[in-house]
Amino acid sequence: MRPDEQNRREWERPENWRGAWLGIYVAPRDTRVWVPKRVPGLGWTLNFAHRRSWLWLGGLIGVPAALAVWLGRSGR
Repeated sequence: MRPDEQNRREWERPENWRGAWLGIYVAPRDTRVWVPKRVPGLGWTLNFAHRRSWLWLGGLIGVPAALAVWLGRSGR
């Protein structure tokens, strides 16, 4: 089976989605880090079964937080 077909099948499995309204995706057999959300048009989400997703999450939270701290200190 081709990887894109495997990824699509994993994405379609309801047991790979956690939380009714959060839409947390956890699928170790899906090779993608970023996947489309279940509801079309709502964007993308991370596949939390991959280590790289945690790096992305850390960067998405950590970089703005570090900037806020740095800008807050430079304004004194």
